[in-house]
Amino acid sequence: MTTRTMGEPIARREDPRLVAGDGRFLDDLGPEALAAAFVRSPHAAARVVDVDVSRALEVDGLVAIYTYEDLEGPVAEPLPLLIPHPRLHAPRTGYPLANGVVRHVGEPVAMVVARDRYLAEDACERIAVTYEPLAPVVGLDAAVAAERTVHDDVADNVAARMVQEHGDARAAVAAAPHRLELDLAIERSASMPMEGRGVYARWDAADRSLRVYSSTQTSTSVRFALAVKLGVPVDRVEVVAPDVGGGFGVKIVHPWPEEVLVPWAAIRLGREVKWAEDRREHFVAAAHERGQRHHVSVGFDDEGRLLGLDVEFLHDNGAYTPYGIIVPIITATQLLGPYKPGAYRVEFRSLYTNTVIVTPYRGAGRPQAAFAMERTMDAIAAYLGRDRAEVRAANFIQPDEMPYDHHLTFQDGRPLIYDSGDYPATLDKVKKLVGWDEFPAFRSGARAAGRRVGIGLACYVEGTGVGPYEGAHVRVETNGTVVVATGLTTQGQGHETAFAQVAAETLGVPVERVTVVTGDTRRFKYAVGTFASRAAVMSGNAVALAAGKVRAKALRIAAEALEADPGDLELAEGAVRVRGAPEREIALETVAVLANPLRYAFDDQTRLATQFVVGRGVEAPPVDEDDEPGLEATDFYSPLRSTFANGMHAVVVETDPETAEVRILRYCVVHDCGTLINPRIVEGQIHGGVAQGVGGALYERIVYDENGQLLNASFMDFLMPYASEVPKIETDHLETPSPLNPLGIKGAGEAGTIAASAVLAAAISDAEGFFVDRMPISPSDLWALRERHARKEEG
Repeated sequence: MTTRTMGEPIARREDPRLVAGDGRFLDDLGPEALAAAFVRSPHAAARVVDVDVSRALEVDGLVAIYTYEDLEGPVAEPLPLLIPHPRLHAPRTGYPLANGVVRHVGEPVAMVVARDRYLAEDACERIAVTYEPLAPVVGLDAAVAAERTVHDDVADNVAARMVQEHGDARAAVAAAPHRLELDLAIERSASMPMEGRGVYARWDAADRSLRVYSSTQTSTSVRFALAVKLGVPVDRVEVVAPDVGGGFGVKIVHPWPEEVLVPWAAIRLGREVKWAEDRREHFVAAAHERGQRHHVSVGFDDEGRLLGLDVEFLHDNGAYTPYGIIVPIITATQLLGPYKPGAYRVEFRSLYTNTVIVTPYRGAGRPQAAFAMERTMDAIAAYLGRDRAEVRAANFIQPDEMPYDHHLTFQDGRPLIYDSGDYPATLDKVKKLVGWDEFPAFRSGARAAGRRVGIGLACYVEGTGVGPYEGAHVRVETNGTVVVATGLTTQGQGHETAFAQVAAETLGVPVERVTVVTGDTRRFKYAVGTFASRAAVMSGNAVALAAGKVRAKALRIAAEALEADPGDLELAEGAVRVRGAPEREIALETVAVLANPLRYAFDDQTRLATQFVVGRGVEAPPVDEDDEPGLEATDFYSPLRSTFANGMHAVVVETDPETAEVRILRYCVVHDCGTLINPRIVEGQIHGGVAQGVGGALYERIVYDENGQLLNASFMDFLMPYASEVPKIETDHLETPSPLNPLGIKGAGEAGTIAASAVLAAAISDAEGFFVDRMPISPSDLWALRERHARKEEG
């Protein structure tokens, strides 16, 4: 038996339950609950003139209809601005139900509660809403022109403007021996978790308590938000995240209108109420991301070294800004990747449009950042006629320069200081993995056979493990099992396995004895949430700290029982033993029994801890003043600042000369997330991220027409990659532990997504011989690019 688990690629413990269909997702709960459905705006911009519910009242099984006029108190106020920022000078958030104006298609106007969802939908169809349509603002050009406004009191449609600068970037660019100007764009897209959002609420009128189940990435914050909005004391509110079928960032937003209204209705009606989002609702009423346009001015020397970098970009934040300006701030600061930019200036404007709100989606501004920076590196290499890898290497921050201070402010308000990384070593690994130096020979052979192939390379650095804190509670039961509880939610990342490994390693018990509970405020009340590649860093270290406390207590209690010095003891294989004297040991479950002095006995184990069996002498209390009964402990981890993971992607593609289809021949990733808890889980995260990145680069886009109507709001039109389009992903790891946390961990959740658009654009450009400056790229897009460049060559 071994209790060494850190770094071991053990199989995910949660998977058998999930693949067997034994998961319990939101819509599996509350089968007898009343069902909610919503009337949503068909207009991108309109005044709500009248809501006529008279025909809906005829529906048998109807329970209630609510419009804005029915709301009162905090529920009638705008939804909260979750992350205020001084540069967000014109923040606006929506109401749970439209208050006289709708600002995007899909905004909720009325809520219906009925005996079941079918009846609720029937009633929705009978509600006649009279609108006065307004001219919408759609797209960044219209937002910048500001001939029309999304909000009457924001005349220029600008929600935020922010500048960060270190050095005089514009002067450095102007004085550089070589200069380039680039315009680079990433289109709007959206995450598509298998399970949409959903809420199920139960109100206990006698107990004056509320229990809410939500498919969320932050159950603890939903709890506090609902307490404020609904006027229920927070200790009477419980929020539970059951199994969550994917989050990808969209479920970190809270409280959604539905997340407020469903519990509110449950309280008013004294009945259980449930709402589960359908797919069209997810397209038009959840959140999108990615849409940004960047203008890059760069100055460099003969070796390709950056001397000055000046970036301006526009960010489309949609109709409201509930999540603040986190996404463009991340782009602005993560654009630098592993490079020393010389002088750097970045400016963005975040603009309102009459479209669905924009909030973080896996990668959260970094895919745009990597695309802008890596395409710039490729352009410099092409301009100088130098190898693309050499130009990157010339600009790397070196290992002996860590920690490296960019003199900028990151998304968490903390300094942008990289903690660790060896970028030259990562480059060496990825070049060897993909066969960078051997590719020219492969290309020659392919050309001889009439094939077009290209290779691309892209680098990234990802700020992970943002604060402010996470916590954990660890308890050893009297049967020797260990229960770990965190407030963090899980959406399939493997927390039940990874956190169990951390606890098992610290306590010296087999991982099979450890059970992990997440996302339940009844079990752990204080947490921030699962997002930004932070779970392993934050909760992993919190579990280690709490388990460390338990370990120390176990050694102290065992020392008394064994009449030994705690310093002479070790905890391994589920027992505390005297080093060098293995016959003197005490099982951990017995230590757990001794940790709880009892008056009453219930079984053989508890009989060992009763007052006539054990005792510390009549001169000492059974429990010391500074101690507590039980072999358990709580601790929190709060970092000084973020950790910074890094990685590099390399891709070989083939483009079809006739159909312009892009086929990925090789996809290689080298990633450094510090200490690996479980390499299998990290590789799974990378594989999933690459699949999502490939989708965003080659298939997925959100398309609005000039009226603000979403043209592809179904899986019939929104093209996602099948397994057949996702390549085999070859991975390698580098471990440069972070000095900022006890376990040396950096995050890994978004690594696969960040560089995908950049590296595929580079490889396609290499295959085709012209520069790709916007993504995603479809066969039709590539065909049009070929035609355009052919016309240029013809003069």
